[in-house]
Amino acid sequence: MHPIVRRQTIADALRRTALRVPSKTAIVCGSTTWTYAAFDDRVTRVASALSQRGVRQGDRVAVLARNSHGFAALRFALARLGAVLVPINFMLKAEEVAYILRHAGAQTLATDSGLAELARAAAALDTAVEDFIWLPSEDPSEPAAGMASFDELAACTEPLPEVMLSSTDLAQIVYTSGTESTPKGAMLTHDAVLWQYVSCVVDASIAAEDLALHALPLYHCAQLDVFFGPAIYVGSTNVITSKPVPDNLLPLIEKHRITSFFAPPTVWIALLRSPLFETTDLSSLAKGYYGASIMPVEVLRELAARLPKVRLWNLYGQTEIAPLATLLGPDDQLRKPGSCGRAVLNVETRVVDDQLRDVAVGEVGEIVHRSPHLMLGYFHDDERTKAAFEGGWFHSGDLATIDAEGYITVVDRKKDMIKTGGENVASREVEEMIYRLPQVSEVAVIGLPDPRWVEAVTAVVVVKAGQTLTEGQVIDHCTRHMASFKAPKRVVFTDSLPKNPSGKLLKRELRQSCAG
Repeated sequence: MHPIVRRQTIADALRRTALRVPSKTAIVCGSTTWTYAAFDDRVTRVASALSQRGVRQGDRVAVLARNSHGFAALRFALARLGAVLVPINFMLKAEEVAYILRHAGAQTLATDSGLAELARAAAALDTAVEDFIWLPSEDPSEPAAGMASFDELAACTEPLPEVMLSSTDLAQIVYTSGTESTPKGAMLTHDAVLWQYVSCVVDASIAAEDLALHALPLYHCAQLDVFFGPAIYVGSTNVITSKPVPDNLLPLIEKHRITSFFAPPTVWIALLRSPLFETTDLSSLAKGYYGASIMPVEVLRELAARLPKVRLWNLYGQTEIAPLATLLGPDDQLRKPGSCGRAVLNVETRVVDDQLRDVAVGEVGEIVHRSPHLMLGYFHDDERTKAAFEGGWFHSGDLATIDAEGYITVVDRKKDMIKTGGENVASREVEEMIYRLPQVSEVAVIGLPDPRWVEAVTAVVVVKAGQTLTEGQVIDHCTRHMASFKAPKRVVFTDSLPKNPSGKLLKRELRQSCAG
């Protein structure tokens, strides 16, 4: 049998959708609109052009770019060619980008006009990058000098050479955000990503009739593979933007009659606080998704009150599992507040002790997984791969409890547990308590070195505009409602909390700034 007969790759998913619904709108980005037939055609042309430029099956191609139709097409073009996508966080500094380029061994780097200077600076730092590809942006921009433009690639008329791809071939190397350690490159195959698509479609109700807004960075696997990829797989219409801020998002939802939208809690909070919220027609919105961190219970209640027609899903996972692992559905949002739910269709999840024994109900243990979603391992890092899969399970590094119904609640990262005065304090428990204060917009709780407590529980608080709050009020509120050792010993007030582009709080940066 010819290998292509049973092939199922990321690019095949697009081709099959284009054959089913060729005239349906697939992509809207700025002034660009593509049908599925046009999208698929551009993907093939770009893949062929890259082949002409010497990109071969298995080559790592890095992308340092903001969201655009060009990014979307390149993602599928690399999959069609059998090259390996290496998406890079565009908030990194040149040396940090260079580290990933060197580690991945990338020889081709795609970027856009706004990031071209950073891309060149990083590539010059002892990397193997020899070829630059310019991607168009959401807003009109001029191609960067000396780079092959996306439009030139998309005009290629040479036939794409047949590539003998397998579903078990490597599709992408996604580097962890590095909020806790040096970035690790999670190696994900086509079938790992596609099995994850299936879990998203079934459990997160990704559907062909969705009109989805993709606003969080596509370099991050949550937006790329939990939402954009599955939406292409089933044939949704997709609006892509690079600006996840209320002044852009709210008008886009109204203009395009968006029905489905994903954002981390920080972005949902920003939408609720925006002056535009009350004057924007959000009646089309039916599905709301959040992840990266747990939605504060008070914010969940506010969303339910102000967007009563929107069904909410909480999605939990991490890069290494492509990334969806568990899900809390709409019917459980207020029944199981703070929980990340139960394992999705193609994932088996447990909460275990250090001997891999299931913990009792209510006890804290580590979340571990088995799933076809999982990575092959960390690129060029056998030691950390072995540690991650110790005992035949993937170790998430997240600490959690599990209830009698099997619902999991993350209490902290293993490395983020605050050890104060001989007691363990889960930062999220303290954060939830502080969120009960009506003056609080955002809060992060960290442990800082302390001569008496070893680590002092420290709350970093953003106060709502027009409100006032004191350190004493925060500490008094906590000591009245929880054990005194859990209450903050110190409160720091700030205008904003540091986050990466996917909305995850960068607690390492907070520790550094507050300790200084």
